[in-house]
Amino acid sequence: MGRPSLGLKQTTVRLPVETVRRIEAVVGPYQLAAFIREAVENELKRREQKV
Repeated sequence: MGRPSLGLKQTTVRLPVETVRRIEAVVGPYQLAAFIREAVENELKRREQKV
C-alpha cells in the first residue's frame, strides 16, 4: 500500500539566490514551488498559442 500518485514528477531547477528571494518576497517562503508551477504553465500556454 502507499500514498497514491499525485501525477507530479520531481525535478531540480537551479535558480539564482536573488531570484528565489524575489519570489519569496512576493508569494511567501512556502509558495515557491506553486509559483514556479504556475509560471511554467502560463508560459507554456503562451508559447503554445503562437504555434
